[in-house]
Amino acid sequence: MAEPHDLTALEQAAAIARGELSSVELVGHQLTRVDALSDTVGAFVTVTPELAVEAARAADAVPAERRGPLHGVPTAIKDLTLTAGVLTTFGSAAFADFVPPIDADVVRFIRAAGLVSLGKTTTSELGCSLYSEGLVAPPARNPWGLGYTAGGSSGGAAAAVAAGLVPVAQGSDGGGSLRIPASLCGLVGYKPSRGLVSGGPLGFGAFGLPTNGPLGRTVADVAALLDVMAQPVPGEPYLPPAAPAGGYLAAAREAAPGRLRIGRFTTPMLADEPVHPDCVAAVDRAAGLLTAAGHEVVEVPAPLGPAAWPLFETVWYVLALSPVPPERERELLPLTRLLRSRGAAVGAGALMATLGELQAQVRLGAHRTAGCDLLLCPTLAAPQAPVGSFAALDPAEDFDRQRRFSPYCAIFNVTGEPSVSLPVGRTADGMPVGVLLTGRYGADATLIATAAQLEHGSGGWDHHPAIWRAVDSANVNTTSGVGESSP
Repeated sequence: MAEPHDLTALEQAAAIARGELSSVELVGHQLTRVDALSDTVGAFVTVTPELAVEAARAADAVPAERRGPLHGVPTAIKDLTLTAGVLTTFGSAAFADFVPPIDADVVRFIRAAGLVSLGKTTTSELGCSLYSEGLVAPPARNPWGLGYTAGGSSGGAAAAVAAGLVPVAQGSDGGGSLRIPASLCGLVGYKPSRGLVSGGPLGFGAFGLPTNGPLGRTVADVAALLDVMAQPVPGEPYLPPAAPAGGYLAAAREAAPGRLRIGRFTTPMLADEPVHPDCVAAVDRAAGLLTAAGHEVVEVPAPLGPAAWPLFETVWYVLALSPVPPERERELLPLTRLLRSRGAAVGAGALMATLGELQAQVRLGAHRTAGCDLLLCPTLAAPQAPVGSFAALDPAEDFDRQRRFSPYCAIFNVTGEPSVSLPVGRTADGMPVGVLLTGRYGADATLIATAAQLEHGSGGWDHHPAIWRAVDSANVNTTSGVGESSP
């Protein structure tokens, strides 16, 4: 018999609607798993059990006619995301005691939809790196193999979902921060079109690179959470694309995008880096499944190449200049200090020229792939990376190694196009391998429908690592965990 955490987010909500579970019971069950496994996989920085139970009681009291598709379901909020009255460290010792007075817009929307947050998930310091190993929480580890990183900057969110601590989680993506952890942990990580999900109420849009988005085990769960997040907010710097009839969950459930022309490439874009055969094999498998579904898959050149890296790099340095109290700068990690020092050296003129040239590169890339409805490529250049393998390096080498490990994702932050990592492949020892499917700007419904179609063709992606069945942390260590349990 399935346990509550075996159910998808939509199945949990359906069980609540049928009266088989209450939100309070479900939250209690998931909190028990958080208590047992969170530190092992490095999922949470802060757990809020009292607030969660209070919110679950409130969810149970809402009349049935006012409940949405995810009502009463446990979730979690990334530690980069403002949450009123809850410790929010931004992954940094420099903010180890910071409690925001306001919520981010997405937090308001998640709460209003009746989801129940269990706390704040581990992230990289200020969101600067693709691994989540800071000073305020245990490192985010991959539940499929605890010696490997869960990625970043939404690494704790991925660890929480992949270990069955919550069925879906909020994350954000400025250069792959949802899609990288999803690829590593065998999940669906969705970066929406620019402007679709609010980044407010603070901030200026950060040149359009970062966006909030959902992370989950199935395309339908992710689409349902995207429906929750994608609410128009006055004053946002980017105009949101129009929502599809019936929402994104309807698109996922129909899984009928029509016949599409899909451009396939494996050439890395931000680095001249060899691509691991397992990553290429995952793209080949996805291409075969898409062809079998009736789509035309054609070889295309990569939209951009390594010449775009110095431009993106400069913008990333500037984005690292998040406000930090001067007296606490010394508490930042060496990599963060390096990025901030380089960002401080970028003048206004140089930044404007960089942004202009970056947009020129985007235009050229759009012309190269203009005949395609979707693009298919690897998510990463290698399937996995050990915990500590980046942080052990000199900070400059660390940053360059990250570029070589992830030479695909960030380009689609630059273009603003919707992009999703899907767990299509596996290594010989059972570790997940993701592929990246990217749509035209604003065509999120088409991308989600195609992702769901690919999920069905793959036989489903809701698979669970061996740690899924662990009942307490005493039964788990940080060197085991590779392999799969029964779905």
